[in-house]
Amino acid sequence: MNLFDQISEDIKQAMLAKDKVALDALRGIKKEFLEAKTAKGADGELPDERALQILQKMVKQRKEAAEMFRAANRPELAEDEMAQCAVIEHYLPAMMSEDELKVVLAEIIAQVGAAGPQDMGKVMGVATKQLAGKAEGKTINMVVRQLLTK
Repeated sequence: MNLFDQISEDIKQAMLAKDKVALDALRGIKKEFLEAKTAKGADGELPDERALQILQKMVKQRKEAAEMFRAANRPELAEDEMAQCAVIEHYLPAMMSEDELKVVLAEIIAQVGAAGPQDMGKVMGVATKQLAGKAEGKTINMVVRQLLTK
């Protein structure tokens, strides 16, 4: 079962359970998935890799919104965003630890033949494709910087 079908099935379960937070989050996910499937240039299919990218984007948006609500002294709205974020994160694979990330990125750096910070673009291009869904781009960037400046 692909992610799109799984989300559709989980919407039914959330309706039966009367779980408003999960239902709102799942409906938001399904909306994004449908938009991606029907976007210009899409073939009506949504591969799981693309679905994972969408989910990561949604998690990032929820976290940023929660921060903005906290800054505006609206903790109840921040809690709602974080609750939806938790539902969305359930569908993402487990993120790599920083130590695991260093090992994989060191291999990528050796594979690409990067010698220093000037080769950051080459490394990031390969790393973001290879680690999609396994680590956040910001974390990858930080670790690559550390490894290239040594």
